[in-house]
Amino acid sequence: MPPVDRNNPKRAASSESKWSLMEFQRTFPDDATCLDWLWRTRYSEDGTHAECPKCEQVRVFKKYEIKNRGTSWTCTGCGQHVHPTAGTIFHKSSTSLHLWFYAMYLMTSTRCGISAKQLERELGVTYKTAWRMFNLIRNELMSQDDDEPLSGEVEADEMWWGGRPRLKDKRQPGYSGAAFRERKATVFGAVERGGRVRATVGRHRTDAWSHVERHVLPATTIYTDEYRPYMSLRGRYNHKRINHTEAVYVSGDVHTQTIEGFWSLVKNGLHGVYHSVSAKWLQGYLNEYAWRYNHREDGRAQFLSLLLRAAAPS
Repeated sequence: MPPVDRNNPKRAASSESKWSLMEFQRTFPDDATCLDWLWRTRYSEDGTHAECPKCEQVRVFKKYEIKNRGTSWTCTGCGQHVHPTAGTIFHKSSTSLHLWFYAMYLMTSTRCGISAKQLERELGVTYKTAWRMFNLIRNELMSQDDDEPLSGEVEADEMWWGGRPRLKDKRQPGYSGAAFRERKATVFGAVERGGRVRATVGRHRTDAWSHVERHVLPATTIYTDEYRPYMSLRGRYNHKRINHTEAVYVSGDVHTQTIEGFWSLVKNGLHGVYHSVSAKWLQGYLNEYAWRYNHREDGRAQFLSLLLRAAAPS
C-alpha cells in the first residue's frame, strides 16, 4: 500500500467525486472565506477594486463590519456600501454562509437527495431553518424556468404521484383505480436522449400535449407511449409511439426507456429519502432531481455549478 499523508489527504484518482469533503473544507473553512468568495465572484476579482454603482467607475473598496453583525464593502470615494449577499438567496439570512455552502454541497453530492431532518442534524440548525434553506435552493437555484427548450430526439411520458390506495379507499362507494388516479398529482416529463430533462407538475392528466409544446422545439422527433392526449402532437412533431398495452417496450429506436429511467430515479429517491411528498411541494423536489440529472456531465463539480448560479446577478 502506498504511503499516505494523513495530515494532507487527497481525493483518490479512482473516485467518481469531482469535489470531495476535504476540498470543501480547504476552500471554504469558515464564514469569512465564503463571504470573501461571494464578494470576489460578484463584484471584485482582485478583492479591492470594483465598479461603484454611485460613482459609476472603478473604485477602491474597503471591508467594514456593520452594527447588525453583517459585513459590507465601502467605496473609498463616495462611501457607498455594497453588500455581497444582496440579491441572492442569502440576503437578510442570519444563517452562516458557511452552513449555506455546506447545505448546497450536501444536496449536490448525493444521488437521491437529503432530507431536511438530516440537514438539521448535519448543520445543527432548527428544522424550520433547514426546511427554508432547502426550499430556497430548490425553487430559486435549481428552478427549470430558465432552461432552454429540448430538441433532437426527445422522449415524453407522465407519472402519477400521491400514494397507493388504502383499504378504506377501496371500500368507498364507486371506487375504481382510474378514479383514484384522478386524485393524484400528475407529473409530465420530457428528456433528450443523452441530454437534459424537464419535469413539471400538471394541472390535469390531459395536459400532456401542452407540456410538450411548452418545453420541446417544433420539428423534434418525439417518442411516447400510446397515451391518447399525445395524439395532438401529430403534424407539429415527428411523433413515434410504442404500444405498452401490448407488452411492447422497445421496437428499434422507438422506446421511452430514458424517461422511464428518470422516473425510477425520482420515485426511488422520494420513497427512500422523503417517504411522503405533498403535491404542494412536489415541483421543488422535481427541480432538485432534474437539476442533478441535467448537470451530471458537467466538466466541473455540481457544487461549483450551483454556487456560481447562486452568485449570478438576479
